[in-house]
Amino acid sequence: MNPVIEIENVSFRRGTLELLHQINWTIRKGEHWALLGLNGSGKTTLLNIITGYQWPTSGKISVLGHPFGETDLRELRQSIGWVSSSLQEKLYAGDAAQSVVISGKFATIGLYDKPTDEDFSMARHHMESLNCLHLWDREYRTCSQGEKQKLLIARALMSRPALLILDEPCNGLDLFSREKLLQSIQDLARREDSPTLIYVTHHTEEIVPMFSHTLLLRSGAIFESGQTKELLSTDKLSSFFGHPVFVNWNRGRAWTQLEEEGWEA
Repeated sequence: MNPVIEIENVSFRRGTLELLHQINWTIRKGEHWALLGLNGSGKTTLLNIITGYQWPTSGKISVLGHPFGETDLRELRQSIGWVSSSLQEKLYAGDAAQSVVISGKFATIGLYDKPTDEDFSMARHHMESLNCLHLWDREYRTCSQGEKQKLLIARALMSRPALLILDEPCNGLDLFSREKLLQSIQDLARREDSPTLIYVTHHTEEIVPMFSHTLLLRSGAIFESGQTKELLSTDKLSSFFGHPVFVNWNRGRAWTQLEEEGWEA
């Protein structure tokens, strides 16, 4: 069986600046991965290469069994969902929640085709599974940040993607909205028909237990990759961040704190 993603010795340069260096990463069917890195680590560049919006300077890449250079990337992208908070600003504020979701089938901003009964049924299914069915008929602009993120995930699922990238979906959420969204993502990953998930973040506590594998990206290079429980340790993350941290595991998630002198209770 072909890997979902296979990246071999991929580098990316812009002028004299090397943004990615010798990336090797394989994701197999049945694995869900977290991509962890600080701002400027190269996460967005790597995602752009995986989705074919940027071409590597060197190296090989295959996504969903399709080698780049032998593949129509426009067709391949129809099998990849990418949920990013930047998409929120492009959607029409006055659209009904279900229209936003259904538009994902057509990959359009706004709904121009007449939805079928099956489209409405599928939208209802995805919204219900993500605990946002109560938003049906609500104007998109009236939804909270967390509710909008759930709608975007439901929207991405409308095209039945084989790969779903969740790009820092908890940005801007309060504690309660974040936990509700993470629970919905955990439930999605458990489903038998779940696409392969890549969860992009710079917060270890957002990596829920279903993300059994993690890639640590630093300064455009892979610091380490493998089993999440092995990587998210006090010693390894202190080395990764270049600063002493303390990791406390609680309910299958790693909570990271800075080790600082001079703090008083």
